[in-house]
Formats: sequence, C-alpha cells, structure tokens
Amino acid sequence: MSVTLKTPEEQDKMREAGRLAAQVLDMIGEHVRPGVTTDELNTRCHDFMVDTLGTTPAPLNYHGFPKSICTSINHVVCHGIPGDKKLKKGDALNIDITLIKDGYHGDSSRMFFAGEPSIKARRLSDVAEAAMYEGIAAVRPGATLGDIGAVIQTYVEAQRCSVVREYCGHGIGLGFHEEPQVLHYGEPGTGLRLEAGMTFTIEPMVNAGKRHVKVLPDGWTVVTKDHSLSAQWEHTVLVTADGVEILTPSQTAA
Repeated sequence: MSVTLKTPEEQDKMREAGRLAAQVLDMIGEHVRPGVTTDELNTRCHDFMVDTLGTTPAPLNYHGFPKSICTSINHVVCHGIPGDKKLKKGDALNIDITLIKDGYHGDSSRMFFAGEPSIKARRLSDVAEAAMYEGIAAVRPGATLGDIGAVIQTYVEAQRCSVVREYCGHGIGLGFHEEPQVLHYGEPGTGLRLEAGMTFTIEPMVNAGKRHVKVLPDGWTVVTKDHSLSAQWEHTVLVTADGVEILTPSQTAA
C-alpha cells in the first residue's frame, strides 16, 4: 500500500478526528487516581467517545482487541488491555486513544500518574514527551523519515534511556494503520522523503532500562524484558507546505 496524500477536505476531517481524540485525553486525566481500575477508565472513555462525541472507538474489536482504549502501566510498553486491577499510588499510565469520525482516524496518547509518581517515572515521561516533540520538529517537506528517527534516538540515548524498535509510528487516515512506518530510530537522510499532505503518528516508546521487549501470552500486552519502566507520548501530525501541524493538540495544556 502506498502513502496517501490527503486533500484539503481530508485534512479538515483529520483535524476534526484529531481534535476529538485529544478531547478524550483531556477528559480522562482527572479520573486517573489510585483505586480506579483501567476497565473503569475504558468504560468512561468509551461512553464519552460514543455518546458525547458521536465517534467510534477504533481499537474495539480491531484484530480482536477487546477494549476501546489501551492502558499501559509502568513496565508495560504498549497495547495494555484494560482490566479489573486497581491503580496504585505512583503508578505511571499511558492511555492511548484512537477514534473514528466520518471515516477518519484521530490517534494520540499521553502519560498520566495515579497520585505522585517517583522521580524516575516523572523523568522518563518527560524524556518520552520531549523526544516526541524533537521528532515532530524534524517534520517538513523534503525531510526524511530517517531524520525523524535519528533525532528521537539521539535525544533519548543522550538521556541514558533506550528507544523501543519493534513498534513505531504509522500513516493514518481512512485506515487505522497506513503507510509509512515511522521508526523512532535511524539515520539522517535515509528513508521516505516527506511531502505535504502526509499524515502519520509520532509515538516514541522509551524505556528506562534496555530497549528489549516481549509480548505476554494474551497476545497484545508488550512489556520490557528487564521489567524497567516504559513511557510513551503520541501525536498525529500533518506535513504542511512549510512544516508540520499537530492534529491532536490538548485544549487544556497551559
């Protein structure tokens, strides 16, 4: 499948889907606290997406995924399945939201904390967020996918953390996962050259320890092999004529 360049009309639909995905994350933050289960967070997000926003939760039944959001706690890297386990004080939680509005997908994730996190967890989240923005800043027509991966990898490793390599960002639009794959490591000047109209996610997964991961027997949950903390931030972006536009901006950020 080739990379699709979105028309101005499609870009507007992507902006709307992205805005709504960010709205779900803005909504759920105050509900992340010790004692709440990730299943409760899933239900709250599901109802908000369906009943309030009039959207469809993209993960639900996607290749058999059983829930409407992904909730990844502490050493879980990604694709954590919401369940009945209660959050403990200090838990670090990634919530990943993808929804569909008028056929188009909006995809974003953020880190949240149940109560006050450890200094290590806070720092790792900050590194992952900063790495995402380093990658976004590299996006412009004529740049390459390798430029994005290289700046993310360089930043993360300078912080003495590691970048997960098995999972990556992706093109997005009418499809949940489109071309291209957006690696969070690489060499400058290599890979696909970016063009205005491309839409894709940048979503580095950053580990406090080594980069190696494994999938649990449920077939979805990805964890760090060394049980070290992991953190992830994600935005959907559009390549514009002169740079980049974030399609999933928070409306509550300072």
